[in-house]
Amino acid sequence: MDDALIFDWNRDAQGPKPAQILLLDETLRDGLQSPSVRAPTIEQKLRILHLLDRIGIDTADIGLPGAGPHVARDVERLANEILECRLRVQANCAARTVLSDIQPIADIVQKTGLPIECCCFIGSSPIRIYAEDWSVDYLQRCTEEAITFGVRHGLKVMYVTEDTTRSDPETLRRLFQTAIDSGASRLCIADTVGHATPAGAGAVVRFVKRIVEASGADIGIDWHGHRDRDMGTINSLAALEAGATRVHGTMLGLGERVGNTPMDLLMVNMVLMGWIDRDLTHLNDLVQAVSAATGEPIPDNYPVFGRDAFRTATGVHAAAVVKAFRKNDPELADTVYSGVPARLVGRRQQIEVGPMSGKSNVVFWLEQRNLPVDDELVDRIFRRAKSSPTVLTEAEILREISESSKLEGQSKKVS
Repeated sequence: MDDALIFDWNRDAQGPKPAQILLLDETLRDGLQSPSVRAPTIEQKLRILHLLDRIGIDTADIGLPGAGPHVARDVERLANEILECRLRVQANCAARTVLSDIQPIADIVQKTGLPIECCCFIGSSPIRIYAEDWSVDYLQRCTEEAITFGVRHGLKVMYVTEDTTRSDPETLRRLFQTAIDSGASRLCIADTVGHATPAGAGAVVRFVKRIVEASGADIGIDWHGHRDRDMGTINSLAALEAGATRVHGTMLGLGERVGNTPMDLLMVNMVLMGWIDRDLTHLNDLVQAVSAATGEPIPDNYPVFGRDAFRTATGVHAAAVVKAFRKNDPELADTVYSGVPARLVGRRQQIEVGPMSGKSNVVFWLEQRNLPVDDELVDRIFRRAKSSPTVLTEAEILREISESSKLEGQSKKVS
């Protein structure tokens, strides 16, 4: 696209590109905590795993084996799939900071030979400590014991403080320093209830970064966001700008309550911002596969992947897209009335016919399907659209074409 056709205010306002960006997808673990989803079969999980690998996810959380033998079996099968198919995606498993959750991860690593990062989590906010009747000393003991145990069993351990974004600095300092001293390789800031704003996300990441720098250790910083206030995506970007090096999310934003950061939308935004270089042409396939596997419908107006994302039936809007198509410039047609190019994710622009349409919508709809275009037929479909409360379906338009053909045939017989 010619830069002269779009003046990009974002470009001048955008800060420097983060030095490192890694992506951890939690669809197969945290995403399945949604109270509305159906548990995928192992075959569906395997397909999702392959698609995660195909779109360039760095790490996939493949389960919490401490939850029971059925989960452990699936985790082992997914681990073997990564090895047998030589997938590039790395594996991560969740665990509470208790030895009985970490041991099954170590056992699966021993059985399969696949390195699996252990993600140990524990609540850290004052409200959680009060509700659970915990003490900070207790949390510190659990942290040290769990991480030491994991490291002793050859696991890389990411330490997660749940509800980090509502935790006080002194508690976080004690827990993160304990984690570092015990051998954790990454620290994860969890916005467990979606409390953070972008400013808050940046502030807590910078705070944790100072702890890491003071320790002198080579420790990565993760951001795990939820979208209770619908700021999952923007908070993840703010966390990266502040110094996080890996961000978490789930496809379709699945997860507990209203869900996690939507990884699909996060990736689209980061590609458009020039922060990452990924081939997203199969991302729509992945989103559809997750929807089918979990029974979670994709809202029609869901950005980029919803049914309506690239559909237009409004006359003035459609006219601009149609004119762009007729210039034989696919990139222009994909951008003139869309902030996200449909081809980026393997989709295409669609012109529909409805009560807000002009005749150009009808003409283009017919031309795209190599159907004959004449004034009488266009007028007939146009009148039908104006009397309809909704966009016409393909079946309704084809019915009008069929009726028009019948009338034309009868007219010829009479003559």
